Amino acid sequence: GIGPPTLFGRLRDALRGRVPTEFWALRDASFAVPRGRTVGVIGPNGAGKSSLLGLVAGTITPTTGRVIARGRICSLLELGAGFHPDLTGLENIWLNGAMLGIPRDELRRRTERIVEFSGLGPFIEEPVRHYSSGMYVRLAFAVAAEAEPDILLVDEVLAVGDVAFQLKCLDRIRRFQREGRTLLFVSHALQTVEEFCDEVWLLHGGR
Repeated sequence: GIGPPTLFGRLRDALRGRVPTEFWALRDASFAVPRGRTVGVIGPNGAGKSSLLGLVAGTITPTTGRVIARGRICSLLELGAGFHPDLTGLENIWLNGAMLGIPRDELRRRTERIVEFSGLGPFIEEPVRHYSSGMYVRLAFAVAAEAEPDILLVDEVLAVGDVAFQLKCLDRIRRFQREGRTLLFVSHALQTVEEFCDEVWLLHGGR
């Protein structure tokens, strides 16, 4: 769960004369995902879906309890997370690849495939601050796909790309499944969840 508010939040509430309240994005959520399973996570906005993926990814620290994840994790949780706006697309491939633990020599060999998959060849030398949200997704997914993760976390980002790119991503997800990789898949597109997932979790009110 996510418990105590930030210091800024406490000061803001004090200035407004509010009594601090505790909010838990997730509580008493216990689960295990066997290697090679694809799990869909559904529920209304604010149910705790993104927080759950953030805990698995390690970008959020649990207030209580613990999270154990084995293997290389790649996460597509937020558009352009980890991208530096002043760096070019190519430079961000190298930055993200390093963050994902891809060895430099290996990344050098894979860069051409990443650019080809993203379809951003004409724009790859442009700073990513000029990219649209769809271009961010293309680049982020292309890097994550080449990282060959043991665990892939996807949070609704595929809804941003165009139809042709979405189909390309879903085809890559199928390949991940055939290779025995583990996926956690947050989406409001229930037809996609039904088609791709071995099981589905419904979150509501953090439970």
